[in-house]
Amino acid sequence: MTATGTAARPQGPVLSAVRRYPFATATALVAVVAVTLVLGGQDIAARWLVSAYATAAAAREAHAMIAALRRGRIGLDVLALLAISATLLVGEHWASLVIVAMLAGGEALEDYATHRASATIRALVASIPQVAHRMQGGALIDVPVETVREGDLLLVRPGETLPVDGVLRGGPAVLDESQLTGESLPVEHAPGARVMSGTVNTGSPLVLQATAVAADSQYQQVVDLVRAASESRAPMVRLADRYAVPFTIVAVLIAALAWWVSGDPRRAAEVLVVATPCPLLLAAPIAFVAGISRAARAGIIVRGGGTLEQLAKARTVAFDKTGTITEGAPRVVSAEPRAPFTQEELLAVAASAEQYSSHVLAAAVVDAARGRGIHVPPATDVVESTANGVAATVEGDAVLVGKLAYLESSGIPVERSTPVRGRMSVHVAVAGAYAGRLELADAVRPEAAGTVASLRGMGIPELLMVTGDEVGTADAVARAVGIRRVHASCLPQDKVRVVEAQQDRPVVMVGDGVNDAPVLAAADVGIAMGARGATAASESADAVILLDDLGRLVAAFTIGRQTTSIAVRAILVGILLSVGLMLVASVGVVPALLGAGLQELVDLATILYALRAVHGGDRAASRRVLERDHRP
Repeated sequence: MTATGTAARPQGPVLSAVRRYPFATATALVAVVAVTLVLGGQDIAARWLVSAYATAAAAREAHAMIAALRRGRIGLDVLALLAISATLLVGEHWASLVIVAMLAGGEALEDYATHRASATIRALVASIPQVAHRMQGGALIDVPVETVREGDLLLVRPGETLPVDGVLRGGPAVLDESQLTGESLPVEHAPGARVMSGTVNTGSPLVLQATAVAADSQYQQVVDLVRAASESRAPMVRLADRYAVPFTIVAVLIAALAWWVSGDPRRAAEVLVVATPCPLLLAAPIAFVAGISRAARAGIIVRGGGTLEQLAKARTVAFDKTGTITEGAPRVVSAEPRAPFTQEELLAVAASAEQYSSHVLAAAVVDAARGRGIHVPPATDVVESTANGVAATVEGDAVLVGKLAYLESSGIPVERSTPVRGRMSVHVAVAGAYAGRLELADAVRPEAAGTVASLRGMGIPELLMVTGDEVGTADAVARAVGIRRVHASCLPQDKVRVVEAQQDRPVVMVGDGVNDAPVLAAADVGIAMGARGATAASESADAVILLDDLGRLVAAFTIGRQTTSIAVRAILVGILLSVGLMLVASVGVVPALLGAGLQELVDLATILYALRAVHGGDRAASRRVLERDHRP
């Protein structure tokens, strides 16, 4: 409800555009009114309207110029102010309106190209638990999570997120910690273990004794990190501003020389008209809009032109492990049967018993069997022991599937072996005899090694992995894909510190999941694997890869480099053509209004060149980027 008690009406696209681009809207309105007045025979009124509006635009540019100078930066505002002022002083009001129109259009287009929508904090806050189940006087009371105090006993039901940091009381617990550490496999914690808010209870109900209030708990720190990282980012410097100072100096020198040689101040105004910064304002935004469109066709959403420019200059790429380098979900990587069972028989009986369980490992076993086309018979008498395993009857035989200790407690003689880092074992017994084991792991993406090799081949000197996983698992995955530098066992704040400490910048961070949201926001460029990633990660990122394909990262860098190169060349084309026109105007053969018209041709040439970024300057190369298969 609004303050007046009526429901707020949603804004339409036209009204939204008017509110967002008032300068462009006002300029278009003034142009329409002025032309209408001329057609009605009101030439003097049109002249006063255009002159007054151009004067207001000049004052606006003067204000922007002063603000930029206070920040120690000289941009295109100086040249824009000179061009508008010069045309007004010599009475070329229509030429001044053309200049203002180009400035307004360039600003609107640049804002469209570089605007980033940030719903990061809302996405994170929406997933924070709002209610806790407090155990009080033998009763269970639902209370707001902010009222929880240290020492309170809380019940966390299956599937619920731990609302605060605490210590486990009672039995063991199985938690999904992927929100914080990125670890895709569930983690079992013994009674008395310290656990963190933001993790999800995937086992039976657990009792948690709070050790911190909600505001001081781990998940709230993630929210605070994202907020701080987003707010501390330095604004991008417009690409065209880097060429503004030399271009302005050249324009002023030619104008002054023309005035000095001819003795006519109109000659300086004619030079400055064709020296308007419109090509510089238009070239980069149009190229970046085209590059953003090209990236979208490749399955990559880029939030602004500054992101493409940073990708073009990137010197360091940091990867998360789970869901980025790896697939982000456990799957069966090997089946090791004991005679007389075969691999197919081992998978069949295990999947038969596990098909009724909601556990993430059970789903992986069933998927592995069905993926190989193995018939999975129905089971009866299914009994699941939380965090231990499943007992069932399959085709008349008693079947046990679960942990080693679960089988041993049932009197099954088990063959012990040294566990492999980064893997979990599921053991199977049939009719009282050990039948073998299944090894599950979060598999490395098939395209990961090729992607790392391609990035190294593009000349990016620093490639590293930053992950919440333990050292052994992280090192094994890094070696498999060719990454030499590894930072393991990192919480979200640790990841931020690692990225901020990198000396070779810009730094690109690639990740997915809530635990990556802070570091994606803190990096110079954050890229989220958004096909299955959390909303917070995607909203924190500067770019989102929509396809479940890490190889698209190479396409993102390629598009960034080609788009930025075209933007720079388009600016140079505009500068060279403008300088040529300035030299011609300096000899007095180009009146101001004609100069404004010729400047429009320069703008058109600049725009057409910048639009080459739609295909990267090469349609065949663009097609290869869009269709490229990054599998090794």
